[in-house]
Amino acid sequence: MTNLKFISAVMLAAFSTLTLAAPVEGTEKRAISSIVKGTPMGMASGTIGGGNAAVVYPTTIAQLKAYLTSDEPQNIVISGTFNFLGSEGTTSLTACNSYACNPSNGGQALLNTLGGCGSTPTYRVSLDTASYQGINVKSQKTLVGRNGATLNGKGLRFVGVSDIIIQNIAITNLNPKYVWGGDALTFSDTNNIWIDHVTTSSTGRQHYSFGNGANNAVTISNSFLNGKTAYSATCDGHTYWGMELVGSGDQITFYKNYVYNTSGRSPALSGNTLFHAVNNVWSSNSGHLLEGDKNGMGLYEGNYFTNDPTVVQPGSTIRLFSSNPADVSKCAAYLGRNCVSNSLSSSGAFSYSDTTFFYLFKGKASIASAAPVSSIQNTVPTSAGNTL
Repeated sequence: MTNLKFISAVMLAAFSTLTLAAPVEGTEKRAISSIVKGTPMGMASGTIGGGNAAVVYPTTIAQLKAYLTSDEPQNIVISGTFNFLGSEGTTSLTACNSYACNPSNGGQALLNTLGGCGSTPTYRVSLDTASYQGINVKSQKTLVGRNGATLNGKGLRFVGVSDIIIQNIAITNLNPKYVWGGDALTFSDTNNIWIDHVTTSSTGRQHYSFGNGANNAVTISNSFLNGKTAYSATCDGHTYWGMELVGSGDQITFYKNYVYNTSGRSPALSGNTLFHAVNNVWSSNSGHLLEGDKNGMGLYEGNYFTNDPTVVQPGSTIRLFSSNPADVSKCAAYLGRNCVSNSLSSSGAFSYSDTTFFYLFKGKASIASAAPVSSIQNTVPTSAGNTL
């Protein structure tokens, strides 16, 4: 009996030791880092970026690039301006003056990278290489800015990657004199990307460029697309190059963003893109906002349009639902609620009721909620961008 008691005591002690042992490294459940404010809603719901990785604080552009392009999960915090201008030398390319104005009088020149100059006379130009080529961010990254964090002369590229969070930064000065000079944020063949509280300005081309590869779960929220530019293809201080959405099956939530001073592509919808625009403000567009073809699909609800004379480019064949008051109940069977009407002030007509694409919302784990326009029309312009 004594031996049995001794054996039992030994086994109990061993079991207690096992149960109190620390978890094996790498087995912890990944969760969003505490450096991130809030959680993603809409299409990118569930995105956790760098997850449980230790927080790193780069202070040089070389360190920042190394963290963003590493193969390991990273939680990255940056402060102040990271100046990439001149860091990678210059690139010589051919360009032409294809528009009514050119860089010497407030316009843009067109880089002949795709042969767009045709028979128009060309000349050589020198571009900042860092601005021309964005950083190829790898999967499982969180980048959070503090104290006015700015990427000066460098965009970000997301190609064939997943699980990325970018929050509270500004991106600016991407060869703005030249069309094709640089995109702020580029996406192709991605999944689970959340862009939040980001300000983009002074781009050579698109603020947001979605390539042909499907981008399955993207949310852009609380961000400021500042289209005011010293170099305008439409010769009026407004950028034409807002958002090009051409992915083959993109699914994008666009939530509480401020799109200001554009003249086109705000957005351009095609490529089987599903675009859910909720509680955004579009202001001071000098040309048209929406353009695209029948492959583009847009559900717009709770948005405010002010001083936008042409909301949809004439001749566009996009499938659109503009949440007219008489139609808002048509959303209930697919979104689980009625849609919320938009509001327009000093703006052109916006009345569409195509529901043929609503089935794509069925079964979505998270659909962004929509507030009445009256509660967001004044707050979004001041809170959007790198304001955290």
